[in-house]
Amino acid sequence: MLKIEDLTYRVGGRTLLDGASATVPDGHRIGLVGANGTGKTTLLRLITGEIPVDGGTIETGNRDSIGTVAQEEPDGTKTPLQTVIASHVELAELMDAAENDPDRPDIGEIHARLIDLDGHRAEARAARILAGLGFDEEMQNRTLDTFSGGWRMRIALASALFREPDILLLDEPTNHLDLEASLWLESYLSRYPRTLVIVSHDRAFLNRIPTAILHLHGGKLTLYSGGYDRFERTRAEQQAHQSALYAKQQEQRRHIQSFVDRFRYKASKARQAQSRLKMLERMEPIASVTDDPSIQFVLPKPDILPPPMITLEDVTAGYTPDKPILRKLNLRIDMDDRIGLLGANGNGKTTLLRLLSDRLKVTSGSLRRSSKLEVGYFAQNQMEELNPDHTPVEELQSLEPMVTDLKLRTHLGRFGFTKTKADTKIGKLSGGEKARVALAVICRRRPQLLLLDEPTNHLDIDSRQALIQALAEYEGAVIVVSHDMHLIEATADRLLLVDAGTLSSFDGDVSDYRKFLLDQRREDGKKPSKASKPDPIAVSAPANNQEDAQTAAPVEKASPKPVPSAKPAPPVAMMEERKTDRRNKADARAKLAPLKKAAEGLEAQMEKLTRARADIDIKLADPALYEGSAAKLGDLTRMASDLDRAIAKTEDAWLQAQDALEQAKARSDAA
Repeated sequence: MLKIEDLTYRVGGRTLLDGASATVPDGHRIGLVGANGTGKTTLLRLITGEIPVDGGTIETGNRDSIGTVAQEEPDGTKTPLQTVIASHVELAELMDAAENDPDRPDIGEIHARLIDLDGHRAEARAARILAGLGFDEEMQNRTLDTFSGGWRMRIALASALFREPDILLLDEPTNHLDLEASLWLESYLSRYPRTLVIVSHDRAFLNRIPTAILHLHGGKLTLYSGGYDRFERTRAEQQAHQSALYAKQQEQRRHIQSFVDRFRYKASKARQAQSRLKMLERMEPIASVTDDPSIQFVLPKPDILPPPMITLEDVTAGYTPDKPILRKLNLRIDMDDRIGLLGANGNGKTTLLRLLSDRLKVTSGSLRRSSKLEVGYFAQNQMEELNPDHTPVEELQSLEPMVTDLKLRTHLGRFGFTKTKADTKIGKLSGGEKARVALAVICRRRPQLLLLDEPTNHLDIDSRQALIQALAEYEGAVIVVSHDMHLIEATADRLLLVDAGTLSSFDGDVSDYRKFLLDQRREDGKKPSKASKPDPIAVSAPANNQEDAQTAAPVEKASPKPVPSAKPAPPVAMMEERKTDRRNKADARAKLAPLKKAAEGLEAQMEKLTRARADIDIKLADPALYEGSAAKLGDLTRMASDLDRAIAKTEDAWLQAQDALEQAKARSDAA
């Protein structure tokens, strides 16, 4: 259990946490939310013990059972697979001892502990996590120093998932992921069997994974059951109720004060007036609902251009002429286009944006653009190009020295910058504020085309919603790449898939694409891996060559065409041959029967477990549950975790059984 009680923490004279309390039961998945700068990351550091508290307590049991993603990118000559396995120190040491020192006196205890830690499946589990995060077999066996920083952060995330700590803390885990890897992570975390605390600004992520939302606001923590949308509704209802109570109390106070002012100096009413003054003193004040002011973006209105703005015909592009990344591109872009780019990292989405922004030239084909076209390109590293010693005003002045200070401040105001923030050094701004400065910079020239490559990585949920609203009112074209499905869904009305070196329309919406990816991943999961060892179910099938040779139908050598004088085979011999053939086929079916029965039994068991899990979800979604017995809530939570583990284990066994059955069928057909 994670228990936070009366927690206080100050930094630089500012109180981030002020008597905050919350209790997270074992096995719950919590989404930690709050505006940028409220202290979410600080709270995670306090939980791990990385920084000391100023007051209050945090109970986590054994701090060794808390896991986070390492802040430093892994480096060196190890492979991702080796790095992930080595991150579980105890498991790595036991595996090394079992392999390299089999004669030690405690070898029995080592093997027993390896069984407890599921050590025999460690390599397969690590490989599966890496594959989910986008590493194919070749990438898993390359050295770390061949990967970029973003890919190495994925390895750090894979290491944290592989360790499977009792309390897993994740701070914006999707920031270095594409949409495909984000969907895999979402599926993985939704079945995480232990306690999980996620800081995220991805609304879809926060709706599908958490069992509850922990809201950090005004230095306090409040726990809400359900996902993010339910949290928003509940909080809005609470605020409306509190506003009504506040208004009612203010009216009562005015009425009492009016009586006191009127009669306090009249002898006949003095006692009543004094009584009402004491009533005012005893009245517990109800806080006024004053949320932080909403951030608003206003994108500048561009000059209208006649269509088309850009046309691509049979374009090939890449960073070297002999190694094209994109081929046969055909695309037309008009001012009213709203396009979402889909496709895994490395397929060429960023290359396409660089091509459209004129930062990359075509290798062959035709690319025509309007001579008056202005393009605003928000790259993933856009914030790194800002001068940390400049204020936002100075940053704009360095680009446009002839523009007046008032005009620059007015422009920054469209992106939510007050005078104080506009005069703050960029190095001291939050990630979300830096992202808004970058957007303000690229929008100064009133572009007709906005190219946005992961624009929301550092924006909180309110800022993301403000960006969505601004894009809805923007009169130019937008092409966006993002792992935030809510952003794409709310912004794009046309989806293009970048895959296999080219560009094609995706016929469907974001939900269809999500289903497409999950179906694709499910199909990939059924294919046996070349690197995987034989699984227990497959080994139990007849697999040695001698036995196969004895049970298979006899293989006859091809005989030459019969000559006219050859005698026909005797009828008795033909009957015997057919009988032998039927017997061999019956034997083959008998050999397959146990495997088929095992696969069908596991499938039926999986359906039963899934139905039971759905029943638990219905019960956990009932608000009344959280007002009743804590023991009942705890029992249901434990049952849900047990069922999640059972479903994952059964699904894994079913896939293995299917593989074994298909391999046995293939051997039988070949014989």
